Amino acid sequence: MAEQFDVVVIGAGPAGYHAAIRAAQLGLKTACIDAALGKDGKPALGGTCLRVGCIPSKALLDSSRQFWNMGHIFGDHGISFNDAKIDVGAMVGRKDKIVKQFTGGIAQLFKANKVAAYYGFGQLQAGNIVKVKQHDGTEVELKGTNVIIAAGSDSIELPFAKFNGDTIVDNVGALDFTEVPKRLAVIGAGVIGLELGSVWKRLGSEVIILEAMPEFLAAADAEAAKVAAKEFKKQGLDIQLGAKVSRTEVKGKEVLVTYSDASGEKTITVDKLLVAVGRRAAIKGLLAEGTGVQINERGQIAVDDHCHTGVDGVWAVGDCVRGPMLAHKGFEEGIAVAELIAGLPGHVNFDTIPWVIYTEPELAWVGKTEQQLKAEGIPYKAGSFPFAANGRAVAMSEPAGFVKVLAHAETDRILGMHMVGVNVSELVHEGVLAMEFSGSADDLARICHAHPSLSEVVHDAAMAVGKRSIHKAN
Repeated sequence: MAEQFDVVVIGAGPAGYHAAIRAAQLGLKTACIDAALGKDGKPALGGTCLRVGCIPSKALLDSSRQFWNMGHIFGDHGISFNDAKIDVGAMVGRKDKIVKQFTGGIAQLFKANKVAAYYGFGQLQAGNIVKVKQHDGTEVELKGTNVIIAAGSDSIELPFAKFNGDTIVDNVGALDFTEVPKRLAVIGAGVIGLELGSVWKRLGSEVIILEAMPEFLAAADAEAAKVAAKEFKKQGLDIQLGAKVSRTEVKGKEVLVTYSDASGEKTITVDKLLVAVGRRAAIKGLLAEGTGVQINERGQIAVDDHCHTGVDGVWAVGDCVRGPMLAHKGFEEGIAVAELIAGLPGHVNFDTIPWVIYTEPELAWVGKTEQQLKAEGIPYKAGSFPFAANGRAVAMSEPAGFVKVLAHAETDRILGMHMVGVNVSELVHEGVLAMEFSGSADDLARICHAHPSLSEVVHDAAMAVGKRSIHKAN
């Protein structure tokens, strides 16, 4: 007979573990099921984000940035050294240690909050029953008054570039190279492609990024994307736009990649190929017949604005539903659903979800882009300010980029904030907070910011909206 729970969560990634912990905090008997295993073959909670995504990629980005700075910035500070080397094994080992710390941390949080953890593959049956095929070969059934599906997403594999775990890889493989590849090709100039391409470029790879779309980072503000592209080019990242890959062939330890662009068909030879063309909802085998849960045209679980599937007591959150595939979006949906189940208000504001690309310089934004405002016919005014005129940024040898504030032309309400530069992953939250409180550019301009600080660039950009910037001509 199935054990009864108030809440059964399928998936312990960002959305799932937040949902489980919050539900338990609210006094609901909660179980959470996850199938992932770590490098050591033991269960590893935290989903793609903690195991092979957000956290490990940031570890490698930081390591590679330190190495890059030794050869490109330290000299400006009067710091010299001889024959800098990178120990890839040590770098990857450091990353693995961080991953183990955080996945273990989720297990401890489950224990502290009395969340029952089940390790294996969960499948939703009719009647809110979840069948779990555990790693030890046994099966158990759990019945949830409420079931929250948080199955996450998987890398999209191209039919002509199948992953082999060696020469053709997804983000998982690109986090575990045993040496710096001499030549690395990346299909896709999105977040994953740019971040992991940057890691290996900084460490000495020749990196070419092949992007099928004619525009670079079309989802970002066009001016921000242009500035970022210029900086990436300075670093030696070769980004080819309108480059459509049609064929790959593995020959020994090399990969022949054939693509076509405006000038015709070309073939290049590389040591490693990273395929980073996006992710899809991980719903294979997730739903048994008769659950009533619907799949939308994009292969995601169909939900309403409150993450409810339309089936009594069945919810879905995170990467397996509509909306941006961002860990922090999943965090908020998981918490919101747990609170709705407990009879509390629960809501996620999609208009103020921040986006970040952790390259060097970083890109970050929230709200509408200029191109969106123009397309929607919304009257707006813009103010921007460069990091090159900011004392803290220059003192850090990080003068690249700018901050732009977009406000409604009539009400002055902030509609968007776009940034390229050092630590903008932290600065973007000024925009998030201001927009959540319906703040205006004038509100932000009148708030005292510490000097010297990078945050002053936000302040100066807000002042520039009203054409009263002190540190640049208006």
